[in-house]
Amino acid sequence: MVYNFNAGPSILPPSVLQQAAQAVLNLDNSGLSILEISHRSESFIAIIEEAKQLVRQLMQVPDNYHILFLHGGASLQFTMVPQNLLRHKALFAETGVWAKKAIAEAAMIGEAKIIASSADKNFNYIPPINITENADYLHITSNNTIYGTEFNKFPEVSIPLVCDMSSDILSRSVDVSKFALIYAGAQKNIGTAGVTLVIIRDDMLDYYKPNTPTMLRYKTHTDNASLFNTPSVFAIYVCLLTLRWLQQNGGVAEIEKSNILKASLLYNYLDSCKIFTPIANIADRSLMNVTFTINDAVLENKFISFSIEKNITGIKGHKAAGGFRASLYNALPVGHVEYLIEMMHEFEKAHC
Repeated sequence: MVYNFNAGPSILPPSVLQQAAQAVLNLDNSGLSILEISHRSESFIAIIEEAKQLVRQLMQVPDNYHILFLHGGASLQFTMVPQNLLRHKALFAETGVWAKKAIAEAAMIGEAKIIASSADKNFNYIPPINITENADYLHITSNNTIYGTEFNKFPEVSIPLVCDMSSDILSRSVDVSKFALIYAGAQKNIGTAGVTLVIIRDDMLDYYKPNTPTMLRYKTHTDNASLFNTPSVFAIYVCLLTLRWLQQNGGVAEIEKSNILKASLLYNYLDSCKIFTPIANIADRSLMNVTFTINDAVLENKFISFSIEKNITGIKGHKAAGGFRASLYNALPVGHVEYLIEMMHEFEKAHC
């Protein structure tokens, strides 16, 4: 068995992998592969509509929001959001690499003002947000995959709130009505790479600039039910399977309990051990991405080799943060975290 702690693409439930593999050969006894069916067929329309409905149910999305499945990942949303919403000025919380990329893209289109930043401590905390001016919207990144921090409480603001939830979507309960727009690359908790979930409030659809390309207008996609062009049929199907799995396992409320347990187990070990040190500020620790360092740099490569020997994969930290990172996405069983802790303790005893 391989214990997969990759930050993304991430672990998927075994049942989802099995069903997806079968559908590649034969979708629902149709004689056709999921890779072959038309995106205009009744089979695919049923798939995408069920996926939208499950998102609406699982996240309790209000009726005045549209649910879209788009191309381009969160990276395209860094451009698409300001193309549609930025008329004069957008405000940003700079909390990591992905927030910085969103800021850079918005700055090509209009004024992008950083009003809160944790760059002074290499993004190991979530900065307080205080808005004293009017703007088109505030953009935040809910979970910072690289640095292991998370907005444990979302800011209360009087302007539209836009959020990149790529790495913690559906991992905990969220009040969607507090947001004007939510977007998330699928490859952490929703499914596989190749599709992006967008949840957008009705009143945000008509703000796009007149010269905004057709494909970059949210209204193009809401008017065409995410079928303006050929969508990522297979990736959306994997999303559907993952959403079904989540619903069958108690929905967001139950998976949140599991995520809290997994993170608590690992953080409790890190806080008590002698050789590893957690990176993120305690109050801002992520449930999804646990980042930590080793107290003796000489042991870093030894721990990586030890992990590989123990069939643990994906724990090397991002180059921007260094150290190590264990990603605890929805599909990761609690037992895998317990195994990681057991192996870390074994390594600790051997080197202390």
